[in-house]
Amino acid sequence: MKAAYILNGTVEVGDLPDPVPGKGHALVRTRSCGLCASEAHFLHAGQNVIDLSKQFGGPYAALDQSRPFVPGHEYVGEVIDYGPGSKRPVKPGRKVTSVPIMRQSGSHSVIGFNNDCPGGFGEYMLLDEDMLIEVPSGLDDDLAAMTEPLAVGLEHARRGIPTKEDCALVIGCGAIGLGVIAGLKLMGIAPIVAADYHEDRRAQAIAMGADIAVDPRTLSPYAPIPDLGNRQPNLVYECAGVPGLLQQIIQSVAFGARIVMGGYCMEADSLFVFAAQNKRLTVHFAGGEEAQDMELALRSIADGRVDVLPWIGARIGLSGVGSALAEMSGPLAPVRTVVDPRRL
Repeated sequence: MKAAYILNGTVEVGDLPDPVPGKGHALVRTRSCGLCASEAHFLHAGQNVIDLSKQFGGPYAALDQSRPFVPGHEYVGEVIDYGPGSKRPVKPGRKVTSVPIMRQSGSHSVIGFNNDCPGGFGEYMLLDEDMLIEVPSGLDDDLAAMTEPLAVGLEHARRGIPTKEDCALVIGCGAIGLGVIAGLKLMGIAPIVAADYHEDRRAQAIAMGADIAVDPRTLSPYAPIPDLGNRQPNLVYECAGVPGLLQQIIQSVAFGARIVMGGYCMEADSLFVFAAQNKRLTVHFAGGEEAQDMELALRSIADGRVDVLPWIGARIGLSGVGSALAEMSGPLAPVRTVVDPRRL
């Protein structure tokens, strides 16, 4: 199959063996796949991610950078076939997505971050048949590919156990932060405050459902906000993954606040427990999406409750993956670029 793969920290495009499904595997032809910042990490700090997984436990410990691996975990594809003895829950020809986890054959791997579980930057993937979620046939492929990144935000939103009495603050309005805003909006939580340095992302936060979006350089998002009747956020979602930000939040929030850590920080960080204890703060550490989040995300996209079309920028073929990953961290980069691996 044709694929864009990473080998020794470099993106290559070429031919790799077609994956062969075993029992419990669905063979899927990829139709669209989003680019995530987690893939970009492996271009400049891949071995660090692997070493951290080995040291602290994590899904990337078995990844070998000296062998090619095909990234891409935000995908939609068409079922082609199944391995022998499979249950075959979705008919061939139907479109599917899934939580990007493979649990068949005694393994537990993240699809797209395992040498033997190619992701959506290749023409074909193997998916766990127990994880398959059928995609409505009329739903645009690129919109369907936004199911997984939206689901991450939905998981983070509910991890904070929000109530109608909360005033929520979302720090960082990339895909995760926008997904959190969407999740809070679906739960009827208001007001929602968004904070981001970039004007375009603040505008997207408002479009996603935030009541107000602030530039932290001009207005503290932690203080009482005049435009909200001086209400002060008491439920803070950290969606930036920046070292030192947790301590800043701890120092800035009011007594009894709750904090959800959703940003993916891979650097050592420090905090003063003393400060958090004196304020009786609660910190939740959010993880990846679960099946319930994927199903809600897909339904919400399909029925129009969450409009993810503004997230999508360029649609590229395999030859554009390397440059797109290199440029995706800039302030003017789209929330998501999507890859069609059927195109070079």
